[in-house]
Amino acid sequence: MADIDDPAVVVTHWVHPEVVQALARFCRPVAPPERRVMSRDEVLAALADASGVLVCMADHVDDGFLDAGPNLRVVSATLKGYDNIDVAACTRRGVWLTILPDQLTAPAAELALCLTLGILRRVGEGDRHVRSGAYAGWRPEFYGATLADSRVGVIGMGRLGRAYTRLLVSCGARVVYADETPLPPADEEALGVRRVEPSELLAASDVVVPLVPLTPATKNMIDADAIARMRSGTALVNVCRGSVVDEHAVADALESGHLSGYAADVFAMEDWAAADHPATIPQRLLDHPRTLFTPHLGTAVDRARLRMSLAAVRQAEAALDGRRPEYAINQVP
Repeated sequence: MADIDDPAVVVTHWVHPEVVQALARFCRPVAPPERRVMSRDEVLAALADASGVLVCMADHVDDGFLDAGPNLRVVSATLKGYDNIDVAACTRRGVWLTILPDQLTAPAAELALCLTLGILRRVGEGDRHVRSGAYAGWRPEFYGATLADSRVGVIGMGRLGRAYTRLLVSCGARVVYADETPLPPADEEALGVRRVEPSELLAASDVVVPLVPLTPATKNMIDADAIARMRSGTALVNVCRGSVVDEHAVADALESGHLSGYAADVFAMEDWAAADHPATIPQRLLDHPRTLFTPHLGTAVDRARLRMSLAAVRQAEAALDGRRPEYAINQVP
């Protein structure tokens, strides 16, 4: 176990006991014992004597965060996307920033498939109907669509896009994709996909699924103009970042009937690093019957989260041991 003189590593959120034990082998872990995320004030106070920190999506690593930890040597993110972290600020201070490039892929792809099937088969509407007490047995209602009859347009063919595509194809879906960097022809053939221009993808797909990081270029990528270019009756699924989609434009399209449904695991109100992030999810979306929502469950798989956290621990251990972490995305002296 770590001695009292060992460096402190703050974990800003609840993690499995095995993770705390792994940290204790080389540092003094500081982590909430309850299933919660520490408030920013709690985190800033804990960083005063910390050498490392494990952060999650709820954290905003900016100058104020880093100023609170003058002895920080590593920010280890239990994330793949890092739009909530100021990379340049970390680099200026000589702080390693590490991410998890692949540990989240499989569970996130599964949830994307779950939401895609759920919105096509109108699962949320059916569930609410049964719970309302109005269900009296089978009726010719809630007819939806199947993946076997659908063309799915995937925007972004990175690790997650490829994993999701494999699941789609196994269900009989036809998949087209748009990406600035095309896959090698052999990979396209193996996946059974075809690259098209974004305009064709929007116009020809029954389901549109953006799978891109949140950047200035992708913020509100799916806006009113993009939705207008979709065929009437298209469904939209969002499991990447809430602000990739203009939620108010989606609400308008649902109300007009142009979109047949919207499923999401992520919301713009979660993008805390954005100064203009909304405080809540638009009520029009919450109230609309043709929506299906989950509370950011993309990687909410017990064993997956344990593996992710242990991988983040290994990144912190390497940095504190004077080695370049395997998944570092910046370079420090």
